[in-house]
Amino acid sequence: MPATSRKRRSTSRSKSNRSGMDAIALLKKDHQTVRRLLKKLASSAETRRSEAVTLLRQIENELKVHTQIEEEIFYPAFRDAVEGKKEEHIYYEALEEHHVVDLVMPEIESTGRNSEEFPAKAKVLKDLVEHHAEEEESEMFPKARKAMGAAELRELGLRLQKRKEELMGEFTGRIQKMFQPTRNNKRRAA
Repeated sequence: MPATSRKRRSTSRSKSNRSGMDAIALLKKDHQTVRRLLKKLASSAETRRSEAVTLLRQIENELKVHTQIEEEIFYPAFRDAVEGKKEEHIYYEALEEHHVVDLVMPEIESTGRNSEEFPAKAKVLKDLVEHHAEEEESEMFPKARKAMGAAELRELGLRLQKRKEELMGEFTGRIQKMFQPTRNNKRRAA
């Protein structure tokens, strides 16, 4: 009987690991989501201002959560797993690309949707993010897969997913607070 019980535990443990994505699959899925949103923003010249603002908020939230989980969890694990100047260079370049996107986001958000600059800034943001994602997918992720192995990447995937859910919950809470009426607003409405 103990062998059967041990076998069941082992099977359920491996099923839960298979049901979660490994770190690279999770990060690639994030890349796909942001690429889709950026394409929608850049290609829709007729997008109303409110739609553009909503898209920008979605893009910003996706990028903030994605970059934070990469910088907190994935990048340090990558740096620790690989050796050599080239891999170290990939790590630092990825951090700098995140920084550049952080500089561009406020610029695009402050630009009027109907201005001639808006489509250009939207395209630059799209190009930056796509370049960064492509470099991660073609250079960093293959090196990470080789250096870390499947088990470590699954464990990292679980950690990334958990942290992502925490951060998404924090962003949702902040947005809800922003739109909650204050006591003064309730009195005025009455």
